Amino acid sequence: MKLFLPLLFAALLGACASAPAPENRAYLTQGTSLLLPPPERAQPLYRQQLLSAHSKGGEHQLLTVLEADGRQLTLVGLTPSGIRLFRVSYDDKGIHTERLSSLLGGAALPPVAQVLADVMMSYWPIAAWQPRLPEGWHLADEGMVRRLTDPDGKLVSEIHYRLLAGEREPVRLIQHAFDYQLQMEKLAP
Repeated sequence: MKLFLPLLFAALLGACASAPAPENRAYLTQGTSLLLPPPERAQPLYRQQLLSAHSKGGEHQLLTVLEADGRQLTLVGLTPSGIRLFRVSYDDKGIHTERLSSLLGGAALPPVAQVLADVMMSYWPIAAWQPRLPEGWHLADEGMVRRLTDPDGKLVSEIHYRLLAGEREPVRLIQHAFDYQLQMEKLAP
């Protein structure tokens, strides 16, 4: 049984343990990158989620705990049976990762900033992203869907939301540029 999502979970382990990433840069498409917004939030955020990913590599599940306290963002990943796999934090000093289990192999992996970009694009306000988007790119909320389009109007990614206890919660992220989907199920308040 595979314990991690090929693109998402492997990305979390791409950096050396506790080493900051050289830049807080993520890719929107293969050839287009941007600097991530700062990890600060006006309101704290805490989520426990079951992530189900669908990609060419199949379907995989992972439990995650996301915490943003206003100064830093922390993401912890666990196997479905509760074994802690990794911890990623992003603060004013950069991105830091810890690999906490040898259950995951050591393949050449995409940067952890890609995963943070997905998380932040789902939860951070559009105003935090607008000044960082390359010229001609557009991020907009259209009802319960957030869409990112390139300068040609091509859909790059979309995040679907639902109202849960009066709050807008992401439930599905479709990453068209990198060909994967994430289903997000909130587990605890």
